[in-house]
Amino acid sequence: MTAARLIELWRGGMLESAHLGHVVISDANGIVEAWGNPGAVIYPRSSCKMIQALPLVESGAADAAGLSSEHLALACASHEGARIHTRPVAAWLSALGLDEDDLRCGAHLPRDPAERKRLICSDESPCQIHNNCSGKHAGFLTLTRHMKAGPDYVEIGHPVQRAVRRAFEEVTGEPAAGWGIDGCSAPNFACTVEGLAHAMARFARSGQDRRGQAQRRLVEAMLAHPELVAGEGRACTELMRAMKGRAAVKTGAEAVFVGIVPERGLGLALKIVDGGTRGAEAAITALMLHLGLLEEGAPVVQKYLTGPLLNWRGLATGELRRAAGFPA
Repeated sequence: MTAARLIELWRGGMLESAHLGHVVISDANGIVEAWGNPGAVIYPRSSCKMIQALPLVESGAADAAGLSSEHLALACASHEGARIHTRPVAAWLSALGLDEDDLRCGAHLPRDPAERKRLICSDESPCQIHNNCSGKHAGFLTLTRHMKAGPDYVEIGHPVQRAVRRAFEEVTGEPAAGWGIDGCSAPNFACTVEGLAHAMARFARSGQDRRGQAQRRLVEAMLAHPELVAGEGRACTELMRAMKGRAAVKTGAEAVFVGIVPERGLGLALKIVDGGTRGAEAAITALMLHLGLLEEGAPVVQKYLTGPLLNWRGLATGELRRAAGFPA
């Protein structure tokens, strides 16, 4: 099966561009709805951080370190490096007796405008705590300390990554189709879009066993602290706020998005094949509308899907549209 047309860009009454992709909505019994190829193999990238955080919680490492729901939200985050993100990550490392040098994620300028400006206008360089994955890596370090394992926790053979792979394969219901190195240097395991949606459905309908409790804690942390999962002006944060705790969403690089809907027991996964964030944000918004979790006139819907595209003078130049048949 080929990718389906999901989102279109129209300008001057003419179709200018189209975003194709694969989408699966799943429940505990399997696929509920799908567009494109459910069997397409993808890298989930940062959309699967709640899976990568499972060993942190279910091993007992999170409780042994006294981690709060804010810590767990940061472990699932692709944050923008604002002070609300970097300060708690720095304090987390300090509580472990560690510092920024113990991270293995690398440094980059933060996306947060205020912190970026502060760094650019000073003699201070960005550090690894500014990395959008520093919360995930603080979680890896917490698990490393709990396991009494070596410091190079991003190596594929390290006990932390072996634990992550086991959890990944168990919740997706598939053996990993391969692995690559993510932008933050951690392994990223490949799966099908269907497998990723199935994993999110397991988070949505978690049981009472140790894994179920861990899944529920991570989802509840994301819903309680959407500002920590991404940041102000970011799609993940704005969509979760607009849905008022009814669903968690998480983006990943190269236009992956997942959704977790506990009240319906549904998990969602999508991949835009051109890797464009615009298409992924529009598609996840369309899906949340389709499921009745957002209203058509909501500001967040206008921002990511239905509002006009404006040029630098503020003139309306085009619009995004849902392709015919998406969602049904």
